[in-house]
Amino acid sequence: MTIIGAPALTITDLTAQFIGGRWREGSSGTELLNTDPFSGEVLASYPAASLDDLDAAYRAADEARRGWREMNAYERRAIFENAVTYVESHRDEIVTMIRQEVGGTALKANFEIGLVTDILKEAATFPLRMEGKIMPSPIPDRENYLFREPLGVVGVISPFNFPFFLSMKPVATALGAGNAVVLKPHEDTLVTGGTLLAKIFEEAGLPAGVLNVVVTDISTIGDGFVEHPVPRAIVFTGSNAVGAHVAEVAGRNLKKVLLELGGNNAFIVLDDADLDLAVDAAVFSRFTHQGQICMSANRVLVQKGIRPAFEEKYVAKVESLTVGDPGAQDTIIGPVINERQATNLGGLVQRALDAGARPLVKGEVDGTLVHPTVLTDVTRDMEVARVEMFGPVVVLEEFDADEDAVRIANDSDFGLSGAVHTTDIERGMRIARNVETGMIHINDASIHDEPIIAFGGSKQSGFGRLNGQWSLDEFTEMKWISVNRGRRRFPY
Repeated sequence: MTIIGAPALTITDLTAQFIGGRWREGSSGTELLNTDPFSGEVLASYPAASLDDLDAAYRAADEARRGWREMNAYERRAIFENAVTYVESHRDEIVTMIRQEVGGTALKANFEIGLVTDILKEAATFPLRMEGKIMPSPIPDRENYLFREPLGVVGVISPFNFPFFLSMKPVATALGAGNAVVLKPHEDTLVTGGTLLAKIFEEAGLPAGVLNVVVTDISTIGDGFVEHPVPRAIVFTGSNAVGAHVAEVAGRNLKKVLLELGGNNAFIVLDDADLDLAVDAAVFSRFTHQGQICMSANRVLVQKGIRPAFEEKYVAKVESLTVGDPGAQDTIIGPVINERQATNLGGLVQRALDAGARPLVKGEVDGTLVHPTVLTDVTRDMEVARVEMFGPVVVLEEFDADEDAVRIANDSDFGLSGAVHTTDIERGMRIARNVETGMIHINDASIHDEPIIAFGGSKQSGFGRLNGQWSLDEFTEMKWISVNRGRRRFPY
C-alpha cells in the first residue's frame, strides 16, 4: 500500500491507484511489476486497475469537474504554484525515480524536471485567461456573448520516454483550463508518468476527484479508457500504430482526440554551417536519453562538400559517449526502456547491414544497453531510413543541393521536428519553410520544447497543438449566448 507522507518520497510510496482523492489498490487481480531497466531489479509491484476502477475514476472526475470549474480563479492558480514548489522541494527524489524507473541520467532527469516546472507555471496562468467576448449582431437590439468553457473531463494516455513531462503537459494544462482529468501512464513508467503526479497535486491542494490516476495495462482494460462515455477528449502520446487505433475508437465515440506520435526527423547541415556547433547539436539531437525522444534526429543530412570534415568530427564525438549505469556522473547513454526494445534495435541495425548499409560506428547490444551506431550508404527503401528508431542509432546521408535536402527530408510519412544548420539565416529559413514538419529549428537541436510555443506534428506525427494559448484552445470550447433586448420580428 501507499505510504502517504513518508519523509523521503520513493517509488514504493506510490504503488496504488488514485481515485476520487483516495489511494486504493486496483481490483483486477493482475499484478504489474515496476522494473529498473538497467539493473533488472523489481522496484515495486502494483495491483492493476480493473474496468470498474476505471469507471470509478471517470465518474469521480465527472462529479468533481463542476466544483473545480467554479472555484475562484486565483485559488486555482495557487494550486499550480504549490505544485511547482512541491516539485522543486522534492527534486532529488524525483531525479532518483527517473533514474530507477526510466533509466534516465541525472542530466536527463533535471532537464525533464525543468520542463515540468515550466509547464506548471504556464498552466497556472490559465485560470486567469478564461476570458470571453461580447460581439455585435446584424439583428437590432441583440447582444452576442462568447464564453470560454472547459470541455469537462479529459483522458490522458502517456508514454514511457519522458513520462513525467509528457504526462504533466496535458494534465496540467487541461486542469488549468478548468477540466477534470483521468491519467493512465505507460505500464513501464507507472510512477513518474502517473502516481507521482497524483501525489504532487494532492499535496498542492487540488480538490478530490479533479485528477485521477489509474495504473493498469491494455490487456486488462482493452479500449475501455477511450470508449468510456464520460471523457470529452483523449490525449495520446506514443506509437503511430496505437495512435491510429486510439483515433479510430475515439472517432467512433465522437470524442476529440489529440495525438503526439513518432518522428523520423531530419537534421540538415549546409556547406556554410559552423561545423563544431552542428556536430554538437547533431549528437545531442540523436543520443539524448538514448535516442528515446520523438524529436530525436533519425537522419543527419550533410551537404556533399563538407561531408568528410563533418563525418570525422561527428564520429569522434559519438565514439566518446559513455554508455552504462545512468547513476554514474559521466554516463551519457543509459539503458533503453526494456530488453524487447533493445532486441528490436539490434535487429533493425542487422537488417540494414545485411542490405548493404555501412557502419561508421557499430555498437553492440548488451542487455538493455545499446551502444551507439552510425550507419551510412543507406538507401531510401531500407527500414532504418523510414521508421522511427527509438534508440541510439542514426543514419548519416549526403546531399548535393539545397532542394535535395528538402526532398530527402520530406521523403517520410512523419513530420514532427527537425533542424537546419547554416550561417545564412535566410537560406536556412527557406529550407525550414519547405520541410514538411510541425517544428524545425535553425542552428539548434531538433529536441526542443517551450511552454508558450505551439508543439505538435504534421502528417503521421499526429495532430493538435499543445503549450500556451494552443493548449487553452484545445481544452476549452466557445459557448455562444445571445440576448435579445428588443421585440424580435419573425416572418410568421
